[in-house]
Amino acid sequence: MRTSKRLAGLVLALGLVTAACGGSGGSTGETSTAPTDPATDAVTDAETDAANPAVEPDAEGPLTIYSGRSEELVGEVFTRFTAATGIEVEVRYAGTSELAATILEEGGNSPADVYWAQDAGALGALARAGSLATLADDVLDLVEPQFRSPDGHWIGVTGRVRTVVWNKDNLTEAALPASVFDLTDAGWEGRVGWAPTNGSFQSFVTAMRRLHGDDATRQWVRDMLGNSVHEYPNNTSIVDAVGRGEIDLGMVNHYYLLRFLAEDPEFPAANLFLAEDVGGLVNVAGVGIVASTDQPAAADQLVRFLLADDIQNWFGSFTDELEYPLAVGQPSPPGLPSLASLHPPVIDLSDLDDLEGTLALLREEGALS
Repeated sequence: MRTSKRLAGLVLALGLVTAACGGSGGSTGETSTAPTDPATDAVTDAETDAANPAVEPDAEGPLTIYSGRSEELVGEVFTRFTAATGIEVEVRYAGTSELAATILEEGGNSPADVYWAQDAGALGALARAGSLATLADDVLDLVEPQFRSPDGHWIGVTGRVRTVVWNKDNLTEAALPASVFDLTDAGWEGRVGWAPTNGSFQSFVTAMRRLHGDDATRQWVRDMLGNSVHEYPNNTSIVDAVGRGEIDLGMVNHYYLLRFLAEDPEFPAANLFLAEDVGGLVNVAGVGIVASTDQPAAADQLVRFLLADDIQNWFGSFTDELEYPLAVGQPSPPGLPSLASLHPPVIDLSDLDDLEGTLALLREEGALS
């Protein structure tokens, strides 16, 4: 079965992806129960209203969440949810791909009620396998169509943008590329960095395959290698190298530079947001309700809670990631352009599920060992 093979490929890739994703992806594999004491954190009236606490859990036992987002990043969200609604939760933290494969293997016997993924590709794979329920129309309307499943099976909670970070001491804006395809030009030889073991980079290459085809993507990878692209283990090391002038450009997610600027406002680098180019891909961390849940009302309540104003604002203001809130009407994180102004490439994010094919291509061209 095509979907099963793709999920198998995702699991095989865990060693590469988990090592490169840092705090934004969960990899502990542990199960924990979120604290229920409201005193552990202040819960606002808006959070309580958004969660609709009048809806009672519709089965005995806690709501079980499989989270591909790390406890460090999202544990507080579950604490707030329980405090606001009284609904107990049990959370299993692990890699996004691992949890997707687990849900598929468990089938109708899965204890999971809600799946929160780091990447849209895994959500797409589960949706194609029939493992996710259809979300309510009024829930889907909370997010723009490009950031949710076209079939209504999952919805984005936060977004991250692919950017090109550049050294402001060595370059001017007029000299910057208009597309990632320009980076194969001879003028950029030895001046660009990438992190091929990084999960977000692999999703970007998967998007390139979808938008431009395997042949064009293979040629781009081949030409980048021929242009002496510098390999780094992760996005952080790329930004550091750009700031030191070791390279002039690097392909990263938008928030990595923000971490450096938070520590040193004079850090000599800036993000280039590429319009209508695969190098400006907006990928999402999203959520779906597992089709076999026996608590659909409580699961629906959690999805709504994640898209409520206060939680969306928290993601855009207080986390290390400074991810883009995706609920309609939410402001962009401080200092970042609005999503509406970025003009990212148009793509069904569910189609980013073929990580196996991307890894094969990268290995065949020598970008991965």
